[in-house]
Amino acid sequence: MKVCFVGLGSIGKRHIRNLKFICEKNSVDLEVHALRNTSRKLEDDISSIISKSATSINDLDNDYDITFITNPTSLHYKTIEEFKDKSKNMFIEKPLFHSTDCKLDNLNLNKEGIYYIAAPMRYTNIIMELKNIIKNEKIYSVRNICSTYLPEWRKGVDYREVYSAKKELGGGISLDCIHEWDYLVYLFGFPNEVINIQGKYSDLEINSDDISIYIARYKDKLVELHLDYIGRESRREIELFTDKGLITADFIKNEIRFTYNEKIQFENDDDEIYIRELQAFFDMIQLKKKNTNDLEHAYKVLEIAKGER
Repeated sequence: MKVCFVGLGSIGKRHIRNLKFICEKNSVDLEVHALRNTSRKLEDDISSIISKSATSINDLDNDYDITFITNPTSLHYKTIEEFKDKSKNMFIEKPLFHSTDCKLDNLNLNKEGIYYIAAPMRYTNIIMELKNIIKNEKIYSVRNICSTYLPEWRKGVDYREVYSAKKELGGGISLDCIHEWDYLVYLFGFPNEVINIQGKYSDLEINSDDISIYIARYKDKLVELHLDYIGRESRREIELFTDKGLITADFIKNEIRFTYNEKIQFENDDDEIYIRELQAFFDMIQLKKKNTNDLEHAYKVLEIAKGER
């Protein structure tokens, strides 16, 4: 398998390590190339996996099985255009684009290719369990929150310099936490109507939105979603109000709680979710399984996150 990585930040490196693990597990030969915008030294385990590194696309090959697009969101559209004739398939980090001004129809991509947009939250123990639980529940309302303090999000990094702080790079809580909308749609489908208010309200030194609040209407339920960069006490929860009581899924405590103090506790699966997702992506390519997050689906989720659907 011959792959190319465009962008080698923390998530790109994670995918490289997991890719090596999966290929070794399945006895698949792996050749990794990388397009970088810096000559900064990589960790030894990463550099040992990469056989060819370039700073210009002209120095790369034209026959990749997969291209991993893990650069800033604002560069995704251009990168897809540049690699569409170089790569049979693509794994694209979330969110798909930074703006809905980027139009899918203009890309003219290979209809035989698999273009998958990352959605790792679907592969957490919590979401996989909730997917089964809700089959037998009558849900009237859903309340969801993802709250974190941006200056403490990435240890040892100046929050003012990361893409999250810069609207022009695709930063902002609405897109940073598009995971929430992805798994809400995965669980309940697309809403009939969405109202969104988002903006910059705190004293953080950023130009992107730091609070985003949504109310969505389904035929049989209402959904509230609160996202922010200002929470000094991190929270990531989804509450389901049903005819039988309350179900609370807590991603930080890694548990699902039910009325009357019942709960399901899960082991930490931070690394495993990305391996599960990569394996599912390979199954789409090799076993022709359905692409569960293709360009069209991810674009609709982007429209919701941007408050445009």
